[in-house]
Amino acid sequence: MAESSRIADRNGVRADVRNGVPADARNGVRADARRNRERLLVAARAVFAEHGIDAPMAAVARRAGVGVATLYRHFPTRDALVRGAFAQQMETCARALTEALAAPDPWQGFQQLVETVCSLQREERGFPAAFVAAFPESTSEHAQSRQRAERDFMTLVRRAQTSGALRADFHPSDLAVVLLAHCGLVTALPGDGAASRRLVAYLLQSFRADAANEPLPPPTALTVRSLPIAADSAQGRRPRRA
Repeated sequence: MAESSRIADRNGVRADVRNGVPADARNGVRADARRNRERLLVAARAVFAEHGIDAPMAAVARRAGVGVATLYRHFPTRDALVRGAFAQQMETCARALTEALAAPDPWQGFQQLVETVCSLQREERGFPAAFVAAFPESTSEHAQSRQRAERDFMTLVRRAQTSGALRADFHPSDLAVVLLAHCGLVTALPGDGAASRRLVAYLLQSFRADAANEPLPPPTALTVRSLPIAADSAQGRRPRRA
């Protein structure tokens, strides 16, 4: 059990001491740890954008200006670092799906969901791979979260189709195709927001039931989980692991 006491410094000012460490020193350690963690998250997003989420962990530590040991104290695994780096974006996606399901107009909910995910792809070049791989089914909790999201998306699709707005032959794999196509565009033209928004608008228009003049070819076997951007770097190479 930690022992606390009161001691006087040379000027007679009293300070809280726990296990012989002044409170201000302990606070300084905590502040340093918080700063290191934030530097690591910023560095991770930059490195992942440049080299993919398989980039060496040591590269993240170097970018952050800390030792590898410090990185692993904060993030014991690569998955933990990826989840931490893109936690805000993943929360935005989850919230967008919840809001889409709650929208009175299923088509508007569907449209806003696609636009939100594509906007995040545009803003964070490392996010496309993280969207697929940040929450792997390494634990039952992660598996349940992914399965729940997939069920919710299918519910949204059925509602939009029942309303007559979304074409009846839309398939869940079409979302994976959208994300892959948009990822290619933002990777090639990271600063061209106009091109990104125009592509997304074209794709959404093609999903409208009133645009379905001819039947589509059979859907692809591609799924969001199997998108190649999960493993490949931004340059199309698989980087060496640390």
